[in-house]
Amino acid sequence: MVPFVPPSEQSQATSGQIRVAAALTDAQVKVDTGFQGARIVLYGAVFNPTDTPADVVVVVRGPDAPVRLVKKTRNMGVWLNSRPVLFEGAPGFYMTASTRPLSEIAGFGQLRRLGVGVDHLRIGAPDEARTVTRYGVRDVVISRLGDDYLDWRRAVIRLKEAAALYNTDPDGVTFVDRGLFRAEVELPTTAPTGEYHAEVWLFQEGKPASVSNLTLTVEKVGFERDIYEFAHRRPWSYGLLSVLLAAGMGYLASRVFRRG
Repeated sequence: MVPFVPPSEQSQATSGQIRVAAALTDAQVKVDTGFQGARIVLYGAVFNPTDTPADVVVVVRGPDAPVRLVKKTRNMGVWLNSRPVLFEGAPGFYMTASTRPLSEIAGFGQLRRLGVGVDHLRIGAPDEARTVTRYGVRDVVISRLGDDYLDWRRAVIRLKEAAALYNTDPDGVTFVDRGLFRAEVELPTTAPTGEYHAEVWLFQEGKPASVSNLTLTVEKVGFERDIYEFAHRRPWSYGLLSVLLAAGMGYLASRVFRRG
């Protein structure tokens, strides 16, 4: 009997017989108090019966998480924080690795349609409550950011890149033998927990020819996981306990210094 393979783990060819197959050395990363990051190797093979060369692009995306931003504005000589902007659809982790720069592999339209690369990453703009009618279409929701949306979006990407959560490596995919390739996925200590999705694209003549989909799970274990689950399941109790612990530590510290 042939073992069942989940659809998310299958390699799907989109044109002809050319296809790509890939796998991860570790499909599960355990995070505890001593977690110092992780390095996972993604490896695979390209089956190309044609004489036309092909490129491999690896995209790894972590779970979405809200990002709250404020901007310093000068008002009557005083620097103040602007109204907060909340992006709800930004991935907590995002990396691309390829055999060469993405702009040399495919055109702008193809990359934008597939959402490949930080320049084409889909980050939902904050919406305001009111709607308008534009171009004859009713109830069109308009972002209150207006023309400043791109500046805010770039700020999100800069913050993620500074935290090593977003990364682009135009030489990150290397062929180790004929048709065999590898790439490394580096998770920083601040990598969010949850389910990660990896897409391994095979491009030929600027068009996607095949894609292989993989999943990676990053989860907390041990005492840290117990605290994490307690904080999310019973936030009020967790907050009260934190206040009591802080007060107790403050009281003990004051007694120690008094004796000294």
